[in-house]
Amino acid sequence: MPRQLLKRLVPDPQALRQRWFLRPFGARLADPQLWTLHRRGVTYAFGAGLAICFIPLPVHMVTAGTVAILFRLNIPVVVATTFLVNPLTVWPAYYGAYRLGAALLGEPRHPFHFVLSWNWLLTGLTPLWRPLLLGCFVCATVGGFCGWLALELLWRHQVLTRYQARRHPGMP
Repeated sequence: MPRQLLKRLVPDPQALRQRWFLRPFGARLADPQLWTLHRRGVTYAFGAGLAICFIPLPVHMVTAGTVAILFRLNIPVVVATTFLVNPLTVWPAYYGAYRLGAALLGEPRHPFHFVLSWNWLLTGLTPLWRPLLLGCFVCATVGGFCGWLALELLWRHQVLTRYQARRHPGMP
């Protein structure tokens, strides 16, 4: 069921090659490894997508596409996974990363009130950037690894369960 749903939702690779902004990738986008649902491509893509979520800049899609093409990971999975940190979850995710980074550095937590201005970026962000970057790095590393491992174990368990069901059809 999920495989059929994904096949309907994922755009055709040939149609994507026609888009002007994807032409620089050329024939690399037609690589079947980037679009098929096999264990290695999907599990690594899920882990990479979780790690990319914690980049504190708005470059998730570009980074996800580049990583998927370079390492031949499943493009739809890595791109979809980056949406786990979205406008609804961005504040708790990055605030948690900031608190983790502050705890690891032994720095006191600085209260801050975000104001969208150049002055706030120059003065208000100064005490926050080191703990935020360290926390994001740790969350990306641990989250990516744990996500990959959890999906890998789940995938293997499902394959083993299906194999046993085929081998012993009458057994529960």
